[in-house]
Amino acid sequence: MWKRLLKGMKAALVVSLAVTVLAGCGGQSVSSTYPLESVVDKGGETSRVYRAENKTVPVVAKELADQKTPKEISKEDNDHMFLVYSDEWYHLQKDPKKPEDTLIEVDNQKFVQQNYSSSFLQGYITATVINGLFDLAKSYAGNYRGYGSRDTYKPTVVYHTPTKQEKKAAPPITTSGSGSIIKRSSSADTSSKSSSGSLFKKSDSSSSSGKIIRNSSDSSYSSSSSSKSGSSIFSRPKSNSPPKTSKGFGSLKRRR
Repeated sequence: MWKRLLKGMKAALVVSLAVTVLAGCGGQSVSSTYPLESVVDKGGETSRVYRAENKTVPVVAKELADQKTPKEISKEDNDHMFLVYSDEWYHLQKDPKKPEDTLIEVDNQKFVQQNYSSSFLQGYITATVINGLFDLAKSYAGNYRGYGSRDTYKPTVVYHTPTKQEKKAAPPITTSGSGSIIKRSSSADTSSKSSSGSLFKKSDSSSSSGKIIRNSSDSSYSSSSSSKSGSSIFSRPKSNSPPKTSKGFGSLKRRR
């Protein structure tokens, strides 16, 4: 009776601890992937637009900044915010057609340089960062102000609905880490089709096996092989020592 009760209490304690741990992790984790809505990938310019449903711009900005610390983040704003990284710009914007959602536009530097209005960016990003991106000696005709206003301020390239292949290829917005991802090729063949073996399967060496037998009586070596009965690489090497001489006869005899 007591043993059953004790086992039941232990089981309940384990379940309780597991629920607590999972609840704590769930409270601290942030959704690392958002639905991909639109794509541009042309002439080295890339832009991917994700949708964060029922989340405001400041909330999404905080989530993304907690996942991956930006080099610069614009001041809190309900309509537009920027997170600047070394190779990408995150432009968070309230969707004009669905104000309860936030559009997350992830642009590479070339897209920002070729499409955005520098005067528009000056309201959110420091002049140092903008001057580092735009060559002041060149003139840029871009008047783009984000995916939400693409019908009014058109980019130089055209967005399109992502295909299934593009959804697979486009990297999601995830937390930064130190690990790496290796994608297995769909055409990879893990079976061995030849006797020479493969990277994951040891080749079959049974066709040529041998052994070394040492004769203890005269310390000589002989080789026995199932595939070859001739001399072996393990045969005793010829001696390079001076030849023997028979005392008194003066003749030379070479050691066998």
